[in-house]
Amino acid sequence: MEDSAKREKGSVTINTDECKGCGLCVASCNFGYLHLSEGLNRYGYHTAAYVGHGCTGCGLCYFACPEPGGITVYRAPAKRAAAQEAVAV
Repeated sequence: MEDSAKREKGSVTINTDECKGCGLCVASCNFGYLHLSEGLNRYGYHTAAYVGHGCTGCGLCYFACPEPGGITVYRAPAKRAAAQEAVAV
């Protein structure tokens, strides 16, 4: 199955006001879906940014982030994911 054809299992949102650009979430993402942005937030930090597709919803970035509320990870509901796989097969 191609990467573009894979079903989205999760997504990540970064609170740019909380992010201090430490890069711990970027280092913890085994799939490389996070990176430090080129732009600066209002405090002058290069904040983390989500690529926009491919997240597995594992939550490693969430647990690596030292800032409470810096990262939120969303996972697709299991029933919906199972139904999509059943249809695809």
